[in-house]
Amino acid sequence: MRTVVFAILSFALPLSLYAQAPAESQATKEHQWLKQFVGEWTSTSKSGSVEGQADMAGTGTMRSEMLGDLWVINHMTADMAGTSMRAIQTLGYDPDRKKFVGTWVDSMMNHMWHYEGELDASGKKLVLTAEGPNFMTGEGTSEYRDSYEMKSRDLIVATSEAKTEDGTWVTFMTGEIKRVQK
Repeated sequence: MRTVVFAILSFALPLSLYAQAPAESQATKEHQWLKQFVGEWTSTSKSGSVEGQADMAGTGTMRSEMLGDLWVINHMTADMAGTSMRAIQTLGYDPDRKKFVGTWVDSMMNHMWHYEGELDASGKKLVLTAEGPNFMTGEGTSEYRDSYEMKSRDLIVATSEAKTEDGTWVTFMTGEIKRVQK
């Protein structure tokens, strides 16, 4: 008898949970905007705008793909002054919050970055903010801002900034991401 009851519950419980599952999310125009990232890219970057930081140049790649119609996944590699890094970035849009959202993890630190942002007035630049370790003082956390400006179908200008204690934004890295032509 226990076997029969177990068998019935094994099938009935998952079916009852499925009946209460939320409706499938629908892609919005913001999700469509993210599709501009899809493809194979090469990148060049320069850092060193922060006082006391040596100028460094770097190169890298980015392979971007959609996860369904809702998320873009960016797989990145970079080499900056002989230091190699790998990263995975997710970008999506939360219609309830009316914000772009995402994450960043990389092979150089154990901090997972959580993004939130929006398009600027031109509709060509995605501006994302996050909180993370304060690289300038080495203590506590600071606000950061990453921007991706779609200059053309084949060129993205990327900028990374940190917020100083007096509330101003300081650019510490800029780069160009160019689509690999096939």
